[in-house]
Amino acid sequence: MVFLPLISVYNGCVGRILVNGFKLNKKSEQSVANEVARPALNILLAGPRGFCAGVDRAIQIVDSALEKFGTPVYVRHEIVHNRYVVEGLQAKGAIFVDELDEVPDDAPVVFSAHGVPKSVPAEAESRQMLYVDATCPLVSKVHREAERHFESSHHILLIGHAGHPEVIGSMGQLPDGAITLIETTDDALAFETDQPDQLAYITQTTLSVDDTADILDVLMERFPSIAAPKKEDICYATTNRQESTKAIASRCDYVLVIGAPNSSNSRRLAEVAERCGAQSALIQRATDIDWDSLRGIKTLGITAGASAPEILVEEVLVALSEHFDTTLEDVMTRTEDVSFKLPPILAN
Repeated sequence: MVFLPLISVYNGCVGRILVNGFKLNKKSEQSVANEVARPALNILLAGPRGFCAGVDRAIQIVDSALEKFGTPVYVRHEIVHNRYVVEGLQAKGAIFVDELDEVPDDAPVVFSAHGVPKSVPAEAESRQMLYVDATCPLVSKVHREAERHFESSHHILLIGHAGHPEVIGSMGQLPDGAITLIETTDDALAFETDQPDQLAYITQTTLSVDDTADILDVLMERFPSIAAPKKEDICYATTNRQESTKAIASRCDYVLVIGAPNSSNSRRLAEVAERCGAQSALIQRATDIDWDSLRGIKTLGITAGASAPEILVEEVLVALSEHFDTTLEDVMTRTEDVSFKLPPILAN
């Protein structure tokens, strides 16, 4: 059995590498001393980071479906945007597909955490398929808001990124033409309507907090009566991870963001770091590190998107310890205790 080294970090104190939970023995320490001196590197580890409650729930749903229904269980689209997670579930018997027409009628299917247009469960029901919806409850909240605004005869502006699965799912909750996508402040300035008092807005849950605020400033100046969500649509995890990234980036030369290139919240973390004056790179795991880019770096920040498991953070820390004489500082800006229940079909 292969064990990854563990990292010990306590309240901003310097940590040290442990192997299987134990300090290096004298022989190992002597071996280290005999090695060519490695450059010093201070690592600031952002917290919160990594899995959010919606991602954790979605993965549990696939695991529970496999346990309850047996293999295979089909999953429409990546359950979350992380190849390590997807490949781990594939190894257990999950089969990932792009559309429902790739799923046999008699096989269970799970819908991803990003949400789906209403046409997808409607098709599943017409085929009498057994399906489990793993849509994050905070995304479902946005869907319900859109429906309420539509019932009140509002035209809805959705602030988000074209082509993202969450945006496709949110726009697919209502008839064509009921929602206009706003991606930038230029879009907000260009939008025209002959019913300015019948507007409402919703947002993608994984947006840049600062970019969204800029767009909303434009919309609210142009349309003062625009209806807002009762509670912020950008989710707690996105907000908290951007906050923690800001806390470390202002002290760093460089920030590594662990996450997938198609992960909206991970890409936003890299942008946040650069706005704070640090260089940044989005990597999926340790093998993606560009070591030349880290030459001369004295302080390195590390964070992880909401769909990146902690094991990938540990992997990166171990790789860094092999190239640098590292010290670790844990920078925790908030604690999180959010959890979501599994769907009733899997609860028992």
